[in-house]
Amino acid sequence: MQTTFTDDQLKDPGTARANEILRACVHCGFCTATCPTYQVLGDELDSPRGRIYLIKDMLENERVPDEKTVKHIDRCLSCLACMTTCPSGVHYMHLVDHAREYIERHYDRPWSDRALRWILSKILPYPMRFRIALLGAKIGRPLAPVMPDARLRAMLEMAPKRIPPVSRNDDPQSFAPTAPRKKRVALMTGCAQRALNTDINDATIRLLTRLGCEVVVAEGAGCCGALTHHMGKTAESHATAARNVRAWAAEMDGAGLDAIVINTSGCGTTVKDYGHMFRNEPLAEDAARVSAIARDVSEVLMDLDLPEGTPQGLTVAYHAACSLQHGQQIKTHPKDLLKRAGFAVAEPADPHLCCGSAGTYNLMQPKISKQLKDRKVQTLEAVTPDLIAAGNIGCMMQIGGGTDLPVVHTVELLDWATGGPKPPALNDAEMAVPRLR
Repeated sequence: MQTTFTDDQLKDPGTARANEILRACVHCGFCTATCPTYQVLGDELDSPRGRIYLIKDMLENERVPDEKTVKHIDRCLSCLACMTTCPSGVHYMHLVDHAREYIERHYDRPWSDRALRWILSKILPYPMRFRIALLGAKIGRPLAPVMPDARLRAMLEMAPKRIPPVSRNDDPQSFAPTAPRKKRVALMTGCAQRALNTDINDATIRLLTRLGCEVVVAEGAGCCGALTHHMGKTAESHATAARNVRAWAAEMDGAGLDAIVINTSGCGTTVKDYGHMFRNEPLAEDAARVSAIARDVSEVLMDLDLPEGTPQGLTVAYHAACSLQHGQQIKTHPKDLLKRAGFAVAEPADPHLCCGSAGTYNLMQPKISKQLKDRKVQTLEAVTPDLIAAGNIGCMMQIGGGTDLPVVHTVELLDWATGGPKPPALNDAEMAVPRLR
């Protein structure tokens, strides 16, 4: 794609990166075949190719974003299926993130949009605030049907039936391995996950220590910054991310780390991009070091010789989170691990398509999100599984809101199969556990 940015415009690092990405695009349209919003809405401007045209025009002309441009960019899930499909290597993620930052700085949103975004940015990244909000939403949930704004209804409906108690395992500390030590790793405990489902981190710690890892929860680490980053709130997201970089760099320079383990794939995609996010800032070197050892939990488990399990006739429908399969290009590890542990794994049709969660997307674009959720649940239930597994808390909440099947994290099943407790989501179902040799 030909661009006409001026030399002065290209002095801005974000614009220079956007120029590189735009020039890589050859207008082929392969991305439209795998874009969920294009499939649902059928509008070229709701495809990656269409959004690229809008972004190019906005940035080259340095114009104030109009309502049309903002609408179509806001509708993007950032599922990154287009990046997996693109034969030209167009790095759409960096482009759309820069466009969102530009919109945040130059577009005057309606007051209701500003208020919603402010509330989400001040609550979701903070576990205790989020817990209080979930309690309020749980109390107000009966009022959801009469709420005039679909986004408010979605916020009320998001509240889980049960809000788990705080897990002290999420506090800064170190967990010794219960087998001969193989690795020393830092566990990213996250933010929303600590309020919505504390079983995931607990299972991760049990599993890793059982397989020979010393697990460290670093002082000062917390939210990865993804939620605010994808809203274009760069100052907030970088401040949050910087705390993680400093916390993990201190551990790396102290007793050392073999990996930073992340069990929420949406966070993993962002942490692995810290090197890019901080490339022109004083933290550039430490951020690049952190990104270099950031690993999804499935990547680490593949190196730890998970014992082989005996098949027990339990079928798991595996949902591939977009941030894992497209953002991190990890496609087979979770399925291979589940099979090794003794589970039969079934994959739904169109596994590349997003479930509609996408961070805060299900709260800000509830109508499109619901369409995508319904499609995803239908394909998952079509393989007639006993339960559903995923590697991202957002997907788990989204899918769980549309099915009666138990939805669990992959590590919960692997922990159970290697001697841990049955995942709480399965307590209502009579299921045999595959025991490992």
